[in-house]
Amino acid sequence: MTTQPEQDIKFRILLAARNLFASQGYEGTSVRQICEQAGANVSLISYHFGGKEKVFEALFDNYLPMKAVLAFEPGSRPPVEELRMIIGEIVKFTVENQEMSNIVQQEMTLESVRTDMVKSFLHPVWSVVKQILVLGRDQRVFQIDSINHALLFVMGATLSYKMAPKHQVLLDGKIPSVEEISVSITRFIVRGLGVADA
Repeated sequence: MTTQPEQDIKFRILLAARNLFASQGYEGTSVRQICEQAGANVSLISYHFGGKEKVFEALFDNYLPMKAVLAFEPGSRPPVEELRMIIGEIVKFTVENQEMSNIVQQEMTLESVRTDMVKSFLHPVWSVVKQILVLGRDQRVFQIDSINHALLFVMGATLSYKMAPKHQVLLDGKIPSVEEISVSITRFIVRGLGVADA
């Protein structure tokens, strides 16, 4: 049975690693830095996780809150409503979990040796979106020529807001809520899919 102090130190190591990987990148972060920030002995990373690589993987197990998306059953609601729900979850993640979102973006951009692992966590989410697009097309709700192009469009539009803080001129000094962002992005996407009254 794991004791409370052990759980506490594992939690501190994960938080430190998340912060450092997000700000310095995986390669730019040492085990020693993680342990210094966590207030832990260097040997505890090997003891609790089995190395830096396993700490990285544990971050995705613990801090990629996509269970609501993965529990989703496409076809249980109208396609527009399903798409709204999924986009809302993804936008919420990118806005409220900046550090994990930054880690994902770094690894995907660098195409590192960890990219396949990152994709294995993201693929099921985008697979659900793709299923919704197919159902919407088949029900003639969405006007789609290419499912793959439509999926890329949805992914790009959904993740685009992540870039906004780097381009303050786009925000006009206003910081919209997660709900406002989700509504705007969903409306944009759904209209792009041919639903005029979205």
